[in-house]
Amino acid sequence: MSTHLAVIGLGYVGLPLVREACAAGLSVVGLDVNAGVVEALAAGSSHVDDLSDADVKTMLEAGLRVTTDPAPLAASDVVVICVPTPLSDEGGPDLTAVVAATRTVAAHLHPGMLVVLESTTWPGTTEEVVRPILEETGLRAGTDFHLAFSPERIDPGNPVYGLRNTPKVVGGSTPACGDAAAAFYGLVVDTVVRARGTREAEMAKLLENTYRHINIALVNEMAKFCHELSVDLWDVIACASSKPFGFQAFRPGPGVGGHCIPIDPNYLSHRVRARLGYPFRFVELAQEINAGMPDYVARRVQDLLNEQGKSLKGSTVLLLGVTYKADIADQRESPARPLAVRLAAMGARVVFHDPHVTTWIVADEHVPRVDDLDEALRGADVSVLLQTHADYDVDHVATTARLLFDTRGVVRADGVARL
Repeated sequence: MSTHLAVIGLGYVGLPLVREACAAGLSVVGLDVNAGVVEALAAGSSHVDDLSDADVKTMLEAGLRVTTDPAPLAASDVVVICVPTPLSDEGGPDLTAVVAATRTVAAHLHPGMLVVLESTTWPGTTEEVVRPILEETGLRAGTDFHLAFSPERIDPGNPVYGLRNTPKVVGGSTPACGDAAAAFYGLVVDTVVRARGTREAEMAKLLENTYRHINIALVNEMAKFCHELSVDLWDVIACASSKPFGFQAFRPGPGVGGHCIPIDPNYLSHRVRARLGYPFRFVELAQEINAGMPDYVARRVQDLLNEQGKSLKGSTVLLLGVTYKADIADQRESPARPLAVRLAAMGARVVFHDPHVTTWIVADEHVPRVDDLDEALRGADVSVLLQTHADYDVDHVATTARLLFDTRGVVRADGVARL
């Protein structure tokens, strides 16, 4: 008997799951509240970096159905919720979409169904938010239906690790729920890692990203005082990386971006404060440091221009790469945004170039895009390398730019300032 899978939320998390499920021969329906997304997918057009239009067409040929209508949930054996959890005004996750999706599932819940939450959130959400809504139907988790949490580990643009070969953590509300979830994911991934329960699985995701957040903050803070001490931090990192044990290299940058690193640790910090009444000081300090990097970069740009006898006010600043990571189009939480805002507030004329972005809106204003990169490099008073897209020949950029500030430590040419 084939497994009938419904995935709610067809974005960066849901679509990779849909692709692997289709490849595994499962009967798959994808649901999304955005009619435009559904129409585009039905026409074979992808809106995420990791899937091409050809991938979508292959999925459709394999039988994928996409819809805004939740009716197919009634015939689904497995439902996976992959909806967004943005940061709320209070600092925790906004669970509006999770609650709405759960209520939709509850309206079609039937005995034997497996429901999995993949949306990142605070530990306890599956048991304290999702489960009560589902059990309003009179059905009981672990008895009548299965309930689990499995954190998404999608790394957009990663050429090596995708959904299938990245170990999948699974935690069930009961051991039987965990068994059911592990059996399902075993159909679409190579390795399933069993967590003790849903809270442990939820916390594992937050630990992963908090670890990165704090270590990035460490090297960002070191970048500041190493500059003042005339220490080449990039060389320091390279030397420390030669140690075969006890050290993992993290590198400074203009800030942190994407949905995970700048946001997920705050879920945990907010939960600790709300539930336990005291701060998670590591996270709060890391957030302060990383959030301050765009302002630090702006001040470094100002200093570089001052050394050239120029004022930042009235100067043209070219930003190279405005996505949150290299070789993707995703701009979520990109530090380029607050940097552009800060530079503009200091009187600079900000323009940008990015091979993956044609239109860039910051603070409700369109930032001018330059098409001829060489001409822009020669014309700008200072160019700031924010993202190391493969399309950029960094050595050529260094020799063409009038003045270059490298925030990624990839340019070795003399006369190029690095973060």
